Amino acid sequence: MGKLSTHVLDTFHGVPAQGVALELYRLDGGTRTLLKQTVTNSDGRCDESLLGGAELQRGTYELIFHAGDYFAGRGVQLPTPRFVDQVILRFGVANPDENYHVPLVVTPWTWSTYRGS
Repeated sequence: MGKLSTHVLDTFHGVPAQGVALELYRLDGGTRTLLKQTVTNSDGRCDESLLGGAELQRGTYELIFHAGDYFAGRGVQLPTPRFVDQVILRFGVANPDENYHVPLVVTPWTWSTYRGS
């Protein structure tokens, strides 16, 4: 069985992003179900997989990263409203037997992601 994981890299400071709050939702039609809330550790990763085994199902998911709060907590002077505040990544899991790693590379001004393994 596969698993879903993430990590956050702060390329503004050149470090793993420790302390980023995030939520994981499953979307099913018009229903949005919260599956997990967690915070990244000192390596910018979650202490465990977000989903694994039978929990990971074919479907559409959303990860919400609270990047603006993270940068504000690091003392970065941010405009009001913040340019990058909550990063919302909506992605699909086509084959739950595979690993889905969804990292976030972020600064106060830009972000990107990719599918890792």
